[in-house]
Amino acid sequence: MTGQTGAPWPFLAGASVQGRDHRVIGRENQDAFTARVCPDRAALVLAVSDGAGSQPRSALGSHIAVDSAVRVLGNDMPCADDTADRWQSWLNGAAGAIVDEYLRIAAAASASGLPEAAGELAATLVAAVVCPPWAGFVSVGDSFGAVLTAGPPERCELVMPPRIDPRGTDFVSSPWAKDMLRCLVVCDPHLSGVVLATDGCAALALDHPALLGLDPACGPQPSAAFFVGLAAAIRADGGNSEPIHDLLTGESAGRCPDDLTVLCALAP
Repeated sequence: MTGQTGAPWPFLAGASVQGRDHRVIGRENQDAFTARVCPDRAALVLAVSDGAGSQPRSALGSHIAVDSAVRVLGNDMPCADDTADRWQSWLNGAAGAIVDEYLRIAAAASASGLPEAAGELAATLVAAVVCPPWAGFVSVGDSFGAVLTAGPPERCELVMPPRIDPRGTDFVSSPWAKDMLRCLVVCDPHLSGVVLATDGCAALALDHPALLGLDPACGPQPSAAFFVGLAAAIRADGGNSEPIHDLLTGESAGRCPDDLTVLCALAP
């Protein structure tokens, strides 16, 4: 995906590539991403999903997840002048509706047509609504999202970190998915970008807190070289997706075993 959207920010770019292990065994890329410009051109909706490699039809599941997210989040959203309470209340309701929509379509697309068979299409999800100065995030699983704030210098913040659970990854199809939903609203008058990525990008995009002199309990930290550097490269290339593809297929990506997907919406 690449292009200039016209609203609310001109640059929208995304790319997805097979991870190292998937290339070795010949497994298809099971990630998906999509975006939608809302009809009034005042907002963008973005979504990325990582299909579960252990499930037979997870590539389809990831496409169902992102399509469900942009359909639900693209409707009846608050406006830029609404309050934080209004945005958070709407986002909480929309997040549950995404799970319901996903399960409805996944059950119909599963081999048996039964709701419990949706597990064969298991996928994670992180999605965002961008309506400056607002950005709202919804997540299930270990994909992640960051915001950029205009400078100088431009800064990045990991607002939706990957959720690491020793019991395993949560999926939109999990019976407990609604209990694991994470919803966050950000209001920043200097908001300059939103970046979503699947967990396969973690080795490239996230730094161990010790590298920044922080306690390990602080969790993974966003790499400015990845987020800010990538945003600058995309803008310099007129909003094209080639800088993302080059990064995800470069030498440093060789240490990423899983599929890698990044989707960006950027102010000029």
